[in-house]
Amino acid sequence: MRVLIAVTGSPGEVLPHTGLGARLVADGHEVTVATHERFADVVAQAGLGFRPVPGDPRETGRSAEGRHWLRAGSGPLGMVHVIRLFTEKLRRINEGVLDAAREGADLMLVSPEAACAYAIAESLGIASAGVYLQPLAPTGEFIHQSMSGLGSLGRWGNRMSAVAVNRAWGLSFAGVTRDLSRLLGEPVPRVDAMFRRQDRQRWPVLHPTSPQLLRRPADWRPGLEVTGYLWPWRDPGWTPPAELTDFLAAGSPPVYVGFGSMELDEPEKVSALVMAALRQAGLRGIVSAGWSGLTASGDDVLTVGDVPHDWLFPRMAAVVCHGGHGTTGAVLRAGVPAVPVPIFADQPFWSGLLTRQGVSPGPVPFRKLTAERLAGALRAAVTDPGYRRRAEVLAAAVGAEDGAGAALDVVKRVAG
Repeated sequence: MRVLIAVTGSPGEVLPHTGLGARLVADGHEVTVATHERFADVVAQAGLGFRPVPGDPRETGRSAEGRHWLRAGSGPLGMVHVIRLFTEKLRRINEGVLDAAREGADLMLVSPEAACAYAIAESLGIASAGVYLQPLAPTGEFIHQSMSGLGSLGRWGNRMSAVAVNRAWGLSFAGVTRDLSRLLGEPVPRVDAMFRRQDRQRWPVLHPTSPQLLRRPADWRPGLEVTGYLWPWRDPGWTPPAELTDFLAAGSPPVYVGFGSMELDEPEKVSALVMAALRQAGLRGIVSAGWSGLTASGDDVLTVGDVPHDWLFPRMAAVVCHGGHGTTGAVLRAGVPAVPVPIFADQPFWSGLLTRQGVSPGPVPFRKLTAERLAGALRAAVTDPGYRRRAEVLAAAVGAEDGAGAALDVVKRVAG
């Protein structure tokens, strides 16, 4: 079967699909990934076909609107910046996904940013299913993830938060769907109407998150499933650099600090804060430069580039991260305590779930970040054995899950 995976966004959003694609190839399917050019090499290395989708997520983060979104954080103001940022971006994504789909596919797997791929697949007569890292469907059990910084609004309010967000998307991106209608030569419903059509069809959506962290809401419709994480493909020949292994061997387990694909306004200031916190807590550190531009120096700290989380995190005393979906999964898989520093979007949502699961002493929101607050959270995470015990229990359960296998089952069922 020819499977087209349409996925866009940051590395944390795109790379898990390389692991899914490799699993599908191992099962005998032909897999192509339609995504941004910056991921072309890793897609090819994973043995998958590649089709380009316009846009560069790093440039999006560096843009003026991207900076405004980062400063606004979660909530209604953040949503305003999301809409402004993504209106033109979605037009170009639709064009790239349509070009890829017209080359032929038996099944399309689509991400939320490529949500209009559902309409593209329907127009071209291609079966489809969603792979959504974030829970977007209305539920009374929690507020819409993009507004999680506001806290629970009660069952009715929580459910209405998702309805309101979907409505806002539909109105704001109406021009995008009109443009897609012209490309397809037939009417395309607004995004919110598209979601309602999917509900009526019981369109399958996989949420590749551990049910240990995110229990499937009881009020979700059939077809919405929480399946277990998808893990990025990793080169089997990868070996850690000697500088890293030497640092790990030279002392006690360090703390990892990294903010992934977040573009920080003042990386030097944040780097100095991190260094001060580590030294106040009396801990060694590994600082990941990432897209944030963090740097650190000294005998007790090492700055690294891209290092596979599944190799690095189990060797840490704790992990300080932004609380994105992928990093949250890597922390759970590793069985180490976490100190999330959420910045915006879905990060407060995942950070809150880590805390409720007992693997974190609590988030330290980025806008309230100080060396003293971070040092205090690190001391608690490292010295209280309860966090590590709970993390190890969860790691065993997460490690036994097979998110890619669950996705494979859905592929077979949808394709008939």
